[in-house]
Amino acid sequence: MGNTIQVNGRTVGDGAPAYIIAEMSANHAGSMERALEMISVAKEAGADCVKIQTYTPDTMTIDCHNEYFNIEKGTWEGENLYSLYQKAYTPWEWQDKLRDEAARVGIDFLSTPFDNTSVDFLEKLGLSFYKIASFEMVDIPLLEYIASKNKPIIMSTGMATLQEIEEAVEAIYATGNRQLALMKCSSAYPAKSEEMNLRTICDLKKRFAIPIGLSDHSMGSFSAATAVAMGANIIEKHFCVSRAIENPDSSFSMEPDEFREMVAQVREVEKAMGTVAYGVSKQEETNACFRRSLFVVEDIKAGEAFTPENVRSIRPAYGLAPKHYKEILGKHAARDLTRGTPLAFADIK
Repeated sequence: MGNTIQVNGRTVGDGAPAYIIAEMSANHAGSMERALEMISVAKEAGADCVKIQTYTPDTMTIDCHNEYFNIEKGTWEGENLYSLYQKAYTPWEWQDKLRDEAARVGIDFLSTPFDNTSVDFLEKLGLSFYKIASFEMVDIPLLEYIASKNKPIIMSTGMATLQEIEEAVEAIYATGNRQLALMKCSSAYPAKSEEMNLRTICDLKKRFAIPIGLSDHSMGSFSAATAVAMGANIIEKHFCVSRAIENPDSSFSMEPDEFREMVAQVREVEKAMGTVAYGVSKQEETNACFRRSLFVVEDIKAGEAFTPENVRSIRPAYGLAPKHYKEILGKHAARDLTRGTPLAFADIK
């Protein structure tokens, strides 16, 4: 175990910038040209990685329309599972072109497999790491198969109990693969702020001592920036060219300007978090002189006693530190001192 993993030669984890994944999902809306465009858009918006999903309707479910396979509530209310995946999937024959386009523009390329055949396909495609979706986290045989490829894994934990997460982690580790990061996730589309429970990020980091991220389905960038402030090492967010292009994921996806703003906020948070530091910072140096110190506030003759009337703690900071105030009261001046003189040890008998 360790608090970092290596992804395409990049360190992901504590001490490294947050790794930002742009999730394309269904936002290509059935157009390969749009999918290719989105890769460049993601790069320009500041993403480190663009992610797709590798499945077909038949690898996800069966073509059945009884009550078990129809969606009754939520974003996809009224849809049939098989029909939904027909609309949303990314054709496998596109994916080598998408991989090549990502390499051309200089952005990492990632996919989520949903069964063994998609893992085999992605192995042939040459993927260097994998993403596991929240809904598949309980599919232990699939996790074992992915882990057997001995490549880094980023796994979402939406809906999972702590026991389910532990079982999934143990299944991956049992293969000998220790290259794992977990993602806090609320598997609602969109997720409500009050159900994000971002404090779980800190708990996961403490329990597993591996990189922890946020797969964020909430609207806006507030949760992502907050998660980074709480120690998140990875941020994943759905993005689109425009929400006006209707598809199963458009309603909760970020447009390019929004994604760019989220990245900017994350990077500002990282700057603000900084390191543990005490004392005067470089920017504070010019203001340090405005702290308080001991000054002569009435003319004092040599041999005269220092009193609360002729010595005070005031701004600026050119005299003795105020902590010496009590010890010098009652002592005597070593020389004549005029009003406005910063008090020094040499001035005291």
